Parts: sequence; structure tokens; C-alpha cells
Amino acid sequence: MKYEVLIFDADETLFDFEKSERYALEHAMKELGISYNESYHLPIYSKINETIWKELERGQITQDALKAERFRRFIDKIEVSIDANDLSSAYLRHLSDASFLLEGSYELIEALKPNYRMIIVTNGLTSVQMKRIRSSILAPFFEGVIISEEINLSKPNAAIFDYALESIQYRDKQKVLMIGDSLTSDMKGGNNAGIDTCWYNPNQKENTNGASITYEVSNFEELKQLLVSKN
Repeated sequence: MKYEVLIFDADETLFDFEKSERYALEHAMKELGISYNESYHLPIYSKINETIWKELERGQITQDALKAERFRRFIDKIEVSIDANDLSSAYLRHLSDASFLLEGSYELIEALKPNYRMIIVTNGLTSVQMKRIRSSILAPFFEGVIISEEINLSKPNAAIFDYALESIQYRDKQKVLMIGDSLTSDMKGGNNAGIDTCWYNPNQKENTNGASITYEVSNFEELKQLLVSKN
């Protein structure tokens, strides 16, 4: 057996974050009395949010600062008169309630559990991911859920992977596989940590950042076949 431990990313690998984001933004804006138009507001927010999390990966902003900063940028863009902290609080509260799985992820993890030890490592906010992920129906399958804000480390820093493995007292990196959808945090993080990587790439994106990828799959069935065959 080549691998014994699987490290999974959470959002857009196992959990449907885009659906969660849509839910949270709509309910937060309506709560604050803003007329919500998904086709207008959601693309603007999503682009800002993606940009600011990339800034976190590069060490240009802290997780605490990004909570309100992304909404300051959003409010400036849509030109409404509300407080960024109020919108941030409402959004995070609704986001923590939005634990949606990608179709097939439960069946995948259920099939893998008998043969592997598994951990989730997520770049996320503790108040959100505690409820969305640690309280989800997937949580019992995992030995640990490592949340970046909680330990003040984030992917692609190799230290978060070392922390995750240390948390389950496992040290043989040659038998560890990182599985995730992000080239910049998951694949680069695996590279930095010296572990093999599997890029979950359902949209058939091109690898444009030079990350070293051991395997690439486009759906859960391919991933299941890969890991069952390696067992």
C-alpha cells in the first residue's frame, strides 16, 4: 500500500462552497435591508473574496483583517451605505449555517474510510468552519479538522501540513497524499511540505503556476478508482 494518510482540502473539494457563498451573501444583504441581485452582486463579491484569500496565501493580509476588508472593498464597489463590519458579521453567521456537500463526496469518503487515515486541512475562519465542517456529516470520518485561523498557519505554508500530521502522530510523508482543488494552496502546499499531491480538477483547468502534481482527477469516481487501486 503506497498511501496510509489522506489530507483533504474542504471547500470545492468536498464541500460546495459556491453554494454556501450564494446562500450567505443573499441572506446577509437582505438582513441589512439591501435589495439583492445575485447576477450583479455575487460575481463582484466572489472576485473580491478570491483575491483577498490569495493575498492571505502570499502573507499580504491576516485572516482577522480580511473578514471586514473584503466587505469594505465590496461596499465601495456596489456603492451602498452600510457598515462593513455589520455585513461581515451577518455573512459569517449565515455562512456557518451553510454546510452543503458536493454531490458524491459523502460516498467517496465512506468508501475510503476503511483503508486510510484521513484529515481535513482548510484555509478558513474558525467561527465558520467549526460549524460547517466539524459539525458536518463528514466529520466523523476524519481524525482531525485543521482550521488555519485556529492555529495561525495557512496553506501553502508547509508548517500547517506538519501540524496536521503531528496531530495524528504520523511522520512518514512518503505515505501521505494531499487532495485538493487549489493549485496555489493545496498543490503548492503539498509541494512545500514534501508530500504527493492529487489535483481535483473538475473544470479541466490548466496548471499555470508550476505546481508539481502527482495525480490529476476530474471527478470523484476517478479519485475513488485511483485510491482503491493504490490500496
